[in-house]
Amino acid sequence: MEITLQVNGVPHTVDTDPRMSLLDLLRERLGLAGAKKGCDHGQCGACTVLIDGRRANSCLALAVAVEGSAVTTVEGLADGDELHPLQAAFIEHDAFQCGYCTPGQLCSAAGMLGEPGPSAVTDDILLDPDLTPEEIRERMSGNLCRCGAYVNIVSAIAEVAR
Repeated sequence: MEITLQVNGVPHTVDTDPRMSLLDLLRERLGLAGAKKGCDHGQCGACTVLIDGRRANSCLALAVAVEGSAVTTVEGLADGDELHPLQAAFIEHDAFQCGYCTPGQLCSAAGMLGEPGPSAVTDDILLDPDLTPEEIRERMSGNLCRCGAYVNIVSAIAEVAR
C-alpha cells in the first residue's frame, strides 16, 4: 500500500505492507532511529512519538492507520540546532543514564505538556491542575526507565512546565 504522511515536517509517500507498524516504518523505511523498539507490546513507552500532537506508542500503531497524519519523533523536537526546552532540561537535570528510553520520554513529555485536564491523582476533577511532581509521575507512567532516572526526569519536566 502507498501511504502519505508528514514526519517531522517533511512529507513522505511510502510503499508499505498494511501490517507494518509505524515504528518499523520510521526506523526501517525512513531511517529515523530515535524511537526505540523496547518491548514491542506498548508497555514500555520507548517508541513514543506524537501523532497529530498526541502521544502514541508507535509499536502499536499501524503505519496505514496514520495516513495523512503529522508524526513527530524525537528527531523533530529540536528547531535546527536549537534544542527543544525539554531536551535542554533533560541535559541540565541529567535526566537519563543509558539513554535508551530518553527519546520516548521526551516525546511523551512534549505531548503531556499540551494535555489539559485532570489525571488519576487530581483531587478536584473539575480543575485543570498544576503539573506537580505527583501529576507528572502519573502522566508519564507509561514510560519506563530501567536505569531509574525518574527523579531527574520529573524535575526536568517540572522546570519546563513552569
